Amino acid sequence: MLIVTYGDDIVKNTIDTLKTSDITAYLDPGAEVSIKPNLVVPGPASNGAVTHPEIVEGIILFLKDFGVRKMKIIESSWTGDSTIRAFKYCGYTELSGKYNVPLIDLKGDTFRKHSFGGYDIDVCDESMNAGFLINVPVLKAHCQTRFTCCMKNLKGCIPDSEKRRFHTLGIHKPVAALNGIIKTGYCVVDGICGDLSFEEGGNPVVSNRIVAGRDPLMVDSYCVELIGYSPDEIGYISHGEKLGVGKRFTHEVKLVEINPDSIPVNARSDLISDKYRRLIVEDAACSACYSSLIYALHRLGGKTRATGKFHIGQGFRGKGGDDFEKDAFGIGDCAGGCRRFVPGCPPKATGIISGIRD
Repeated sequence: MLIVTYGDDIVKNTIDTLKTSDITAYLDPGAEVSIKPNLVVPGPASNGAVTHPEIVEGIILFLKDFGVRKMKIIESSWTGDSTIRAFKYCGYTELSGKYNVPLIDLKGDTFRKHSFGGYDIDVCDESMNAGFLINVPVLKAHCQTRFTCCMKNLKGCIPDSEKRRFHTLGIHKPVAALNGIIKTGYCVVDGICGDLSFEEGGNPVVSNRIVAGRDPLMVDSYCVELIGYSPDEIGYISHGEKLGVGKRFTHEVKLVEINPDSIPVNARSDLISDKYRRLIVEDAACSACYSSLIYALHRLGGKTRATGKFHIGQGFRGKGGDDFEKDAFGIGDCAGGCRRFVPGCPPKATGIISGIRD
């Protein structure tokens, strides 16, 4: 069963979505509920990168009305950024005070190794100890995987060292395996105004849509088509299906639409990152680093005096000048062996812009 709700009254629509859904068939009021939004960077949800606090507020109100008394909000921002800053600037510190719901920064959490699908993955203990996990991702594009939603949002439940390692493993397969380790209780997708260019936001597309369902893979396979892609184009969806972590959405699944008169026109994701791939040699780059390069190139309109390609990623760590072609331009500390490079882990887009201009 999937629920899709349209409209701009976010709190009310979230409550209506959950009231119509089958979440109560799985949720015990006595369970401790962990709410996992996507707070990848500090900033307002209107930029299209982070989960609207109004959606989490609606979830809290629904849970309280259902009788749940123990709940918390858990998150870890992407590598190189502060979750505490994200809690503040994304509106969650205020939300926490209003409803007395604790905020848990997973960057400071302990973690243990868990195995699934041929992968040994370090997972934060708070994520594994959740009595019932509500996954609240943003429906948006991603500079490396094209699309990010429920399944990839669980990457915020692992330590930063493991986030980096996921990229050395090719990102898609470990993300699929992670969904076999962390059991999601329910998904509530923020499709209000996700960025359809890349995950850091800045180019939001207003859709005023909330999608909810039990199976993260099923919800993702439905949501990816809303921005013009097939599930087969997203590696972690296909691999997750092979691992048996979920099933795809089909027309046999019950789909309930609320406020259908407000259905928006489907949008095709025209990834900004696709415009600049020809300029980049990437080897196991972390998302924070890669998106900084994309943002810098976009600000420059793709115009650069650099005669060689930009090299980025952990795969270049430890390599020296003779390992690169003469005109190679390194981005980030991992590619510091290039004769010309911009330092940082991750480097800021402003620093990359200055380095390219110089």
